[in-house]
Amino acid sequence: MTQFVSVAKVSAIPARSAKCIEIAGHRIALFNLDGEFYALADDCTHEGGPLSEGEIHGGEVECPLHGARFDIKSGKVTLDPADEDVARYNVRVTGEDIEVEI
Repeated sequence: MTQFVSVAKVSAIPARSAKCIEIAGHRIALFNLDGEFYALADDCTHEGGPLSEGEIHGGEVECPLHGARFDIKSGKVTLDPADEDVARYNVRVTGEDIEVEI
C-alpha cells in the first residue's frame, strides 16, 4: 500500500534546484521547477550518478557523471548514454509541506 510522506518544506528547495532525500530505503531527487515540485529516483540509470547534484537545463536534469539527461516531469531519458528511464514519484504540496508517494 502506498502513502504520501512529508519529506521537506517548500522553503528548503529554492526554485530551479534539487535536493536528495532518503525515505523508506529510497534515494529520491526532489526538484523545484519554478514552484512546481517533482521527484525522481536519485540514481542515473547509466552508472548511478546522483541526479540531485546534476545541472538543470529547462525541464531536464543532466547527470553529473557522464551527461545523460532526463525529463524531470516524467523521468524519461532525453540524452545518452543512459538508455533506461528513471523512476518517477508522485508529489503533492500541502501548505508548506512537500509530500512524496512511497
